[in-house]
This record gives sequence, C-alpha cells and structure tokens, in this order.
Amino acid sequence: MRLRRHERDDRHEPDEGDSVHEHETLVIGAVELDELTTVFAPPRWLRDLGRSAWLLFGVFALLAAFTWLLGTMSTIVVPVVAGTIVATVAMPLVGMLQRRRVPRPAGAAIVLLGLLAIGVLVFVIVIGGITSQNGDISAHAKAAADKAESWLKDVGVDESGTSSAKSSVESDIPKIIATLTKGVIGGIAGLASLAFALSFLLLSLFFLLKDGPSMRMWVDRHLGLPPPVAQTVTGGVIKSLRGYFRGVTLVAAFNGIVVTIGALILGVPLAGTIGVVTLITAYIPYVGAFVAGAFAVVIALGANGTTTALIMLVIVLLANGLLQNLVQPFAMGAALDLHPLAVLVLTIGAGCVFGMVGLILAAPLTSAAVHIMRDLARARAAAQSEAAAREGVGADAAPSPAG
Repeated sequence: MRLRRHERDDRHEPDEGDSVHEHETLVIGAVELDELTTVFAPPRWLRDLGRSAWLLFGVFALLAAFTWLLGTMSTIVVPVVAGTIVATVAMPLVGMLQRRRVPRPAGAAIVLLGLLAIGVLVFVIVIGGITSQNGDISAHAKAAADKAESWLKDVGVDESGTSSAKSSVESDIPKIIATLTKGVIGGIAGLASLAFALSFLLLSLFFLLKDGPSMRMWVDRHLGLPPPVAQTVTGGVIKSLRGYFRGVTLVAAFNGIVVTIGALILGVPLAGTIGVVTLITAYIPYVGAFVAGAFAVVIALGANGTTTALIMLVIVLLANGLLQNLVQPFAMGAALDLHPLAVLVLTIGAGCVFGMVGLILAAPLTSAAVHIMRDLARARAAAQSEAAAREGVGADAAPSPAG
C-alpha cells in the first residue's frame, strides 16, 4: 500500500496569491486488498459454527417431518415394520426350504403358517393369562403398597409422603399390565382395527419372505452407492437385525425361565405371569429388565412378605446380570457391540421420538451403523494397502537411471 502525490498541472501558472494544492490518492495492491476484505468478515470458526448450526437445524427439521409422516401413516407403518423384523429373522428358514427344492412361494407360505400358529399360541397364553389375573395382580400390588407405607412411616417419612408412595405403587403395577394388554391392542384398534392390522401384517410378511432377496437387490441398486458398498450396507442392517432379535429372544426365554422357576420355588403366586412379563419386556433393552424386575419383586412382597421379596430380587438380579452375561455372548455374538450406557441413552431417546418402534429398533439399527462403518473402514484400509503395495512393486520394477 502506498500514497501517490499529485500536483497541479504545470501548464497552469498560479498567481502569486494562489497556493499550490496537493491531493493524495490511495493505491492498494492485490495482497493488501485481499487482507482488507477479511477485516470486517466473521472469523472462520464462527462461519463454520453457523454452517453447522443450519445443517443441524435441517437435519432435525427433516427428522421431525419424517416422524410426523410416520405417525400419520402408522396404520400401515407399524405392521410393515413388524413384518420386516419378523421376516428378517425368519428368512433363513425360507432359504433352507428352498435349498431342499421347495419353491420359494411355498416355503414362504409354510413359514408364515408356522409363525401364525406360534403367534396365536403366544397371544392366547400371554393376553388371556394376564387379563384373567388382573384382579389378583392389583390385590398383591395393594398389599405391597401397604407394606411400603409402613416402612416409610417407620423411618420417619411424613403422612403425605407415605400416601404418595403408596398410591404410586398401587397405580404403576396395573399400568404395566394395561400396557402389555390393552395398550398394544387398543393402540392398534384406535388407529384402524385389529383385524386390518393383522391382515396387513400377514400380507406384508408373506411378500417379504417370498420376495426378500429381489427387494434387497432393488434397494442395493437405488442406494446411489457402488454395488459392493450398497451390499455391505444392506447386509450389515440385515445381519444386525437378525442377530439382535434372535439373541434377544434366546436371552428373554432364558430370563423368563429362570425367574419363573425362582418364583415357583419361593411359592410366589402368578409365577407364569411374572415369567411372561419378563419375556415380553426383554425386547426393550435395560428398561424392560427394570420393569419386569420391579413387577416380580412387588408381587412377591405383597404376597409372601419381605424375605421372599428380597430373595426374588436376588434372583432377578442374577437372571438379568450374572447369568445373562454368560448366555448373551453365545446368543447374540457381536450383534450388539455397543456400550451399555450408549444403548440406554439411544433407547430412551428413540422411544421419546418414535414411541415403541424406537424403543425396539434403536439398539439394533445403531449397532448396524457401527458395524457398517467398521466394515467400510476396514475395506478402505485394505484398498489403500493394496494400492501402496502396487506402487512399491512398480517402483521396484522401474529401471534405474544410468549413472
């Protein structure tokens, strides 16, 4: 940057009284001009922060719109999602029948009928059993609430605090049963009708079992990714869903059997109901185990007293802790390779946004994303190593310049 001085034109002769006026013109170079443009500009970190904030706003807006769309179309979405989960787990059975020269449509129909029979049996046992014992459950919950109220009074809690705790225990346990029975069925019936939802579920399940491979190929072609990468993505999702729900079913059956046997040995009433609640709630990571354990302990406390409730608590902790840690690696393998705290946060967050579907699918889908990124990173590292090895071979094969 420099100053250029300009004088008056020499051809004009000034008078004696005139003074020579001079003016200065500012001349800026290209480098100085580039530096000057950044003087009043926001710093880079602020621009990056603003850009990231708008991107996050766009992502959350898209998520909100997607959630609203799912809620609006839940009459169709819920049966399709349920059918997709069941079809993903049961599809190897169709493939096994197909390898034994059973046509795929016939194999899909056979598997569908078998799943339908199992579903009807479970529905009758679970819903019928729990509903018929709803009065006994409420009575035992009230007895447990009375004992909890007396304990709180003994340790010095005032009357209002004990009454609040008692009412909470009396109301929360029946709410668990209502969620397991009236909540699921009533939610579906409120959206449309139970018959329509089940019909749509069975129809979706049949087509997913029959045309699953061709549907996956269509998805692979329309992901906009190279074919190997697209196959890795869809394969990772299928593998995680299949391994997770197969493992959860085995672990849930194990926990239900252990808790039921413990309740029978202790003489706790409603042992079958306790086992069923343990089995169903096991599909919700961590939260389900807490709900099932609280239900079992409250029933034991109300029916058989403090000692039995404490022993029942130990059995629940063993079933959901030490023994489950022994069974879970064999049942699930690497299907859920996530930290427990991450699983808990993701499950609760997805449940708040997407409801029951989010509670069930948050953990396996996040696990699938982690496995997919790990596989892609491994493939990228292998490709880079191979390229480096080829460059090294080419450099060794090149003739050396003459000295």
